[in-house]
Amino acid sequence: MELSTVLSLVLVLLGYLWWKVTRPKSFPPGPLALPIVGNLLQVDFNNFLKDLKEFSKAYGPVYSIYLGTTPAVVVRGYKAIKEVLITKGTEFADRPLNGILQAVSGNRGLVIAPYGQAWKEHRRFTLSTLRSFGLGKKSMEERIAEESSYLIKEFEKNKDTLLNPHVAIDNAVSNIICSIVFGRRYDYDDSTFQNVLNLVHENMKLTTSVWTQLYNAFGFIHYLPLPHQKIFRNVKVIFTFLENVLEEHKTTRMRGDPRDYIDCYLDELDKEREQDSSRTTYDSKNLFACVVDLFVGGTDTTSASLEWCLLYMMRFPDIQEKCRNEIDKVRGDRERLDYEDRVCMPYTQAVLQEVQRFTNVVPLGAPHSTLKDEQLNGFTIPKGTMIIIDLSSLHKDETYWKYPDEFNPENFLNEDGELLKVESFLPFSAGPRGCIGENLARMELFLFFTTLLTHFEFQWPDPASPPDLTPVFGITQPTKPFKMRLVSRR
Repeated sequence: MELSTVLSLVLVLLGYLWWKVTRPKSFPPGPLALPIVGNLLQVDFNNFLKDLKEFSKAYGPVYSIYLGTTPAVVVRGYKAIKEVLITKGTEFADRPLNGILQAVSGNRGLVIAPYGQAWKEHRRFTLSTLRSFGLGKKSMEERIAEESSYLIKEFEKNKDTLLNPHVAIDNAVSNIICSIVFGRRYDYDDSTFQNVLNLVHENMKLTTSVWTQLYNAFGFIHYLPLPHQKIFRNVKVIFTFLENVLEEHKTTRMRGDPRDYIDCYLDELDKEREQDSSRTTYDSKNLFACVVDLFVGGTDTTSASLEWCLLYMMRFPDIQEKCRNEIDKVRGDRERLDYEDRVCMPYTQAVLQEVQRFTNVVPLGAPHSTLKDEQLNGFTIPKGTMIIIDLSSLHKDETYWKYPDEFNPENFLNEDGELLKVESFLPFSAGPRGCIGENLARMELFLFFTTLLTHFEFQWPDPASPPDLTPVFGITQPTKPFKMRLVSRR
């Protein structure tokens, strides 16, 4: 036997022994992991969802993989995901240690902060403040309607040429959360703001790259000139922009007369100082982390969803026409629809939900972890274990969908054309860690989408070559860049 063959067999044997020794007792099954690198060499992070699905075929809906030396449990399918997010939502509501996110945010804020008093207080405060600035109220509709008018004007400037809608849609959606958090909006030709948005999107992709996984597995990589350094360079620019916004607020605010979320938080900080509370979780670092979370979360997912909507309307012009007919019928001679009109528009709602189902804009969400040792599907999950929740597995499950692998609004409609509530539809996740901006995102999608279809017909430029519907994998899954032709309806 050749020496190379012997060495290979020895390495495989050593890998198997390491894998058996390091696996917790009664841990979910999974593919054989190699020492140090785990399963990193067995997955393609540009096609990660497909790899998760293939592993599930062999090991079931709850299985384990190793990201370097870090064990993680992957959860797929409605039954197991419901238990993690809802039935045992609190028990699985913690966040695992993540090297690169910890380096960026210090595990503060709303998204990756560990489950505990600080996170609870900031989530309550943020929900209350968002409501005070119009979330779920008519005033928020007016805010979105005003921004829609800017978006329409921007589109009209380009109606005689092929238009890439990304910049305008990105800016419009971001302006809604900016108006709530910063108290202002940004013009569509503001190059500084556009650069910040571009860097946010770039980081949403880079954070799921193999280099980031290697960074999380081996902290010393932080000091090496590898591609993950781009994340930190981007963060520096984004954070400088947001720090300037905060500093401006500190010098221009009127105490007790808040203009936005930042002012409300600064007022809360003043109250805590006056009470000399040593147990407070409010501080300048948590304020900054919350501002980052709201800015990024309120921009990336909704703008990506809206772009997917336009792409699918061009791919299926008959569906676009049915939506437009329903919009015109309900709108009548009014300039625009109200959010409450959606209850009379089952087809349009079904289309919007089908876009979210089929595109899986946030396929995995943020990872969860266990607060203590837990049982799941008969397996023991040790305290602090990373839990990867594959939400995309819910949206293609043939048990719950009439057309799981086909884009078809009938997935959300009954035989009488009425809107169905499908329990396995969770585009915003669920439970204690569910998306804090779900209601705002739903309102934005409906109002922006119906306004755009009121003013324009969207056409694909080349009928002989249909749109590429392959998503770009990352924390969020945006479309590939595309251009479209606008036909004005006014």
